[in-house]
Amino acid sequence: MGPVRPATLPSDGWSRTRDWIGEHFDGRSRSWRELTSDEPLGRIRSTVRAGRRRMQETILSWLDAEGRDETVLDAGCGPGPLTLALARRGYQVVGADISAELVAVARERAVAAGLEDRIRLAVEDMLAVPGAPFDHVVAMDSFLHYTPEQLPAALERMGTQARRTFVFTYAPRTPFLAVMHAVGTLLPARNRSPHITPLPRARLQEGLDRLATQGWRTGRTYRVSSGFYISQAQEMVRDPDRAPEAVG
Repeated sequence: MGPVRPATLPSDGWSRTRDWIGEHFDGRSRSWRELTSDEPLGRIRSTVRAGRRRMQETILSWLDAEGRDETVLDAGCGPGPLTLALARRGYQVVGADISAELVAVARERAVAAGLEDRIRLAVEDMLAVPGAPFDHVVAMDSFLHYTPEQLPAALERMGTQARRTFVFTYAPRTPFLAVMHAVGTLLPARNRSPHITPLPRARLQEGLDRLATQGWRTGRTYRVSSGFYISQAQEMVRDPDRAPEAVG
């Protein structure tokens, strides 16, 4: 088979939503530094930290190339906890995030850990990262704040950036998350944070169908539910004969 044809960037206000999310997380970099550290937290945020750590360990356990010096894109890397964990396992990691403040935290941590030779960090749209395709792409909780209408095209585009495996997480549509989303939409626009948006099964299936046209098949799936943290991981594995040679 020839190289996979790159998908176009999603429309439907992707850039507008992306920029809004970047501004939000830039203004909350201190909070995210605390959440992804070992500093004491309140009860609710402690459950979120525990859930995120369980999800990170799940994703790490699904990657099988420890010590092989393969490349990984940590898409939406934030302050870098997964980026650093991947580098410690022997991967060459590119961490990309739209928040310059969070990337600065990740860079500081990489230097402190002595891992800067295995990590490249960039303030980039995670769907168009220079250097693609990578052996693996992970997108942990990076799609949680985008609309269901944006997700199928975003997943398709992200799939063009990986050769072997693509692991992403999404907010499953549960009664709890549906209520939280409804409450969030009632707030004045100026007071809204980029709330977590539950993904309907039909939209998820549309994204999986688009990935299938690139030679992806579904692998393992796993849900983490810890207090206010609810996230579902989905592993995608590519037919090696359909791996992209370049992404333009």
